[in-house]
Amino acid sequence: MDRFARYPSLEDRAVLITGGATGIGATLVEQFAAQGARVGFIDIDVAPAQALVARLVAGARHAPVFVEADLTDVDALDRAIERLRSHTGPITVLLNNAANDQRHSIEATTSASWDAAIAINLKQQFFAAKSVAADMKAAGGGSIVNFSSISWKLKQGGMPVYTTSKAAVQGLTRSLARDFGPFNIRVNTLLPGWVMTERQIRLWVDERAKQDIARGQCLQQPLQPEHIARMALFLAADDSAMCTAQDFIVDGGWA
Repeated sequence: MDRFARYPSLEDRAVLITGGATGIGATLVEQFAAQGARVGFIDIDVAPAQALVARLVAGARHAPVFVEADLTDVDALDRAIERLRSHTGPITVLLNNAANDQRHSIEATTSASWDAAIAINLKQQFFAAKSVAADMKAAGGGSIVNFSSISWKLKQGGMPVYTTSKAAVQGLTRSLARDFGPFNIRVNTLLPGWVMTERQIRLWVDERAKQDIARGQCLQQPLQPEHIARMALFLAADDSAMCTAQDFIVDGGWA
């Protein structure tokens, strides 16, 4: 952390991160905890979530708090947020990070699989924002960061429901930014490129993918979860006080 910015406004601030057990989400938990924030996160993947908390508890100003929940179950999501609120206090930063980018063909897509993909990649972002809005209004403001992806900008095939969802996230951001703006609640979209998480490397980053990345990115180095987290820190902090309804792309110059 010493080489990078510290944001005093994030110290003691209650931050909710969805999908915080692994990948970009785990890095968000780590980076916000390092800023001294009161971090709560929700995930369905228990073992890595508990391991993350155990790893961070000793050095954090506030130990991160994990609650297990299926984000696609709106009632379960609301209950999880309420449990986290009892530990962290009123939530004034929401990072809508959770998603599932499982590849799927048009031919294999069914009505049920469409609904399931929309539920995890779009629907839960709206209901998480709805659930924390009262906290932010009472506090006099807050920051919501909705995570999208450059995949739809690149006209990427092979996962039509995912790319549709991620395009729709930007419409969600802009509508929430207008409705929440009078309460000093900022809503922005963060669009990562192809981030080298363990999952991506294990499942999809083969030699052909590396060649595609090299052709697409202007900056010839791997995009890491830390690069995404540093933009999220800025958007959550008071330093971005007049940024709302905007798209922030972190992709090495690909899109």
